[in-house]
Amino acid sequence: MPERRDGETTGQVESFARLRALVGEQAALRRVATLVASGAEPLEVFACVCAEVGGVLDVGSTNLTRFEAEGTQTVVGAWSVAGTPGSPVGSEIPFSDNSATWKVFRTGRPARIDDFTGLEGEWPETVRARGVASAIAAPITVNGNLWGTVVASSGERNSLPAGTEERIADFAELVSDALASADAREQLAASRARIVEAADAERRRIERNLHDGAQQRLVSLALALRSAEARLRGDPEGAERLLARAREELALALEELRALAHGIHPGILSDRGLGAALEQLAARAPLPVEVSALPAKRFPDQVEVAAYYLVAEGVTNAAKHSQASFVGVRAIQVDDRALIEVSDDGVGGAQLGTGTGLRGLADRFEALGGGLDIWSPRDAGTTLAGQIPLR
Repeated sequence: MPERRDGETTGQVESFARLRALVGEQAALRRVATLVASGAEPLEVFACVCAEVGGVLDVGSTNLTRFEAEGTQTVVGAWSVAGTPGSPVGSEIPFSDNSATWKVFRTGRPARIDDFTGLEGEWPETVRARGVASAIAAPITVNGNLWGTVVASSGERNSLPAGTEERIADFAELVSDALASADAREQLAASRARIVEAADAERRRIERNLHDGAQQRLVSLALALRSAEARLRGDPEGAERLLARAREELALALEELRALAHGIHPGILSDRGLGAALEQLAARAPLPVEVSALPAKRFPDQVEVAAYYLVAEGVTNAAKHSQASFVGVRAIQVDDRALIEVSDDGVGGAQLGTGTGLRGLADRFEALGGGLDIWSPRDAGTTLAGQIPLR
């Protein structure tokens, strides 16, 4: 019992103690809620919840477990008082009839065991050996489905007062929010990645159709016109001029179709990789482009496509808008990330929101889990820097 000061009654001392405990519990809930709102990874939230629940309830240990399809549970968060044995993160715990988590699994509601003394089974023996005498578990649900439990264990029998289930349930609800948010982020990232992949597949399909369809027909037409040229006898000079002009038009049409196919998805990127594609792009650019660094090995397909289009957009913008005389390109791997940089010596002033090209590139990089930054001060050139994880 808290120490009583002069003039205070026992009831006042107990009231002040309850108030301090409530304030401490609310502060703990705020800390967890702030962590969840920041978008922290679930494992970080699990560890924080276990520590906060242990401190609020003044128990020996806490665990956060995830129910598995095989009828077991995995410890994903753990906390204990120094010197108190517990279940480490990553360990598997079998279900036991005489356990609070089994009761939660069966009913979906909070459950308690106030005294493990005399209970039979492997798990009661295990927890008694660890000094656990009582335990309470509260369910964690995600999108309406039972996901796991938050468990508080005490070394004293009948030591967890009435209402403890509801207190743990408040923390379990925050865990549910964190898991739901993480799941939503993963689904959004996967959805955006699928969109990017579908768009690239469509571009490759158009490229194949152009090559196998219209381009082949135009080649056949050119051969037919050449054959007709050889057979014409009346006004041979005029026919030759007309046919020569037709050949020129056909050559231009073929070149335009090749350029269109190249812009949709350059064949060299698929066949020989990013390095060769960037070197070809630099050779065809309307201003000097120096590729100073290339990856030692190929990146994943989606990363190479994003990198190529970033360089292509940077070179195009430098030539059309930046009044640049030079562009530098780097594509390298640092740890587990691909880094792509395009810099020019132009007038600067570029922004992500000023055109669809850069905005679309930013969306592409974000969909792949990366990001695109731009530095473009006035009269100091422009640098585009993209990074994508190589997962």
